[in-house]
Amino acid sequence: MAGKELKYEIINQIGVISTSASGWNTELNRISWNGAEPKYDLRSWSPDHSKMGKGITLSESELTALADLLAKEVEFLKED
Repeated sequence: MAGKELKYEIINQIGVISTSASGWNTELNRISWNGAEPKYDLRSWSPDHSKMGKGITLSESELTALADLLAKEVEFLKED
């Protein structure tokens, strides 16, 4: 992939999960990578979205499965 420019378009910014001391945000967004169908994306971004860190990209079904798992974990944490 060396030399190939990565193109992305943030379709919608869903939310910020955290902000580091350097000002970078860990965000959940819907992003189209290289013109493909948008997917859900969780990663760190510089304040102006010109630079990004490593992250994960999820399809709608993967996002739904993750949401179900997180809901179960939150319920478990409430029991403590």
